[in-house]
Amino acid sequence: MTDLTLNAPIVPANPLRRMFRDEPVFTGMALLIALAMLPTLGALSLDPRLFQGDPVWLKPLKFEFAMFVYLGTLAWFARFLPEAMRTRRSYRIYGAIVAFCVLGEILWIGGAAAFATASHFNDTQPVMMALYALMGVFAVTLLSASLVYGIAIWRNSAAELRPPMRLAVALGLIMTFALTLIVAGTLSSGSGHFVGTPTTGATLPIMGWSTEVGDLRVAHFFATHAMHIIPLAALLFATGRAASRWVWLITIGFTLFTLATFLQALAGLPLLALAQ
Repeated sequence: MTDLTLNAPIVPANPLRRMFRDEPVFTGMALLIALAMLPTLGALSLDPRLFQGDPVWLKPLKFEFAMFVYLGTLAWFARFLPEAMRTRRSYRIYGAIVAFCVLGEILWIGGAAAFATASHFNDTQPVMMALYALMGVFAVTLLSASLVYGIAIWRNSAAELRPPMRLAVALGLIMTFALTLIVAGTLSSGSGHFVGTPTTGATLPIMGWSTEVGDLRVAHFFATHAMHIIPLAALLFATGRAASRWVWLITIGFTLFTLATFLQALAGLPLLALAQ
């Protein structure tokens, strides 16, 4: 499958082999997480315990899926990195550190679920407070991979991408880092993702976002998926001679939208207020 905006096929002949060749650590870790989701699904179906109204294993499952998508996306984009960078020892060490941080976060959230206690915002015990602070460092470290990738791809004029799509991929990765840092930083400094006190617990289906009060998870979702939404929108709409200009407009529009959901949540308003 090819596209006018690309110099190479969108999907390589053997994508998994290509991902292992370009970024074996992230690809291997993504597959390991996918396998780990199976026992988590089993625990979700067998363990009847609830925590704050949700099954105790639901949060670990969501986080595992999010990390699978994140690392898989980075491994997919690794083919657009400079060849010299991917073979550099310092890069391999950095990739191993990122993978270690992902593993640490998964074990932390899964361990908290096993004890039916909170992983985030848990100030009941000194050890949980210390782990929360440490996991904040881990989170920033693993998130930094999107910034590193974005800058490297932006600078790599030899990438198998025409300039508009290379710009879209780079900006998507960079904005994932920047927007997530803003939203997650606000989340970590508070006492939870709600701004306000829900009375009925009404939420949106599937996503679980509050329809009563502000919910910072809305902005967090869009922030972390900038790396997917911006390149996809560019692939669909950034065509013609003004393709690069369209990429910038898409990025600015998406950034403003994400920040709007962030400010809306801080004001204590649910996402549905946008449609009311």
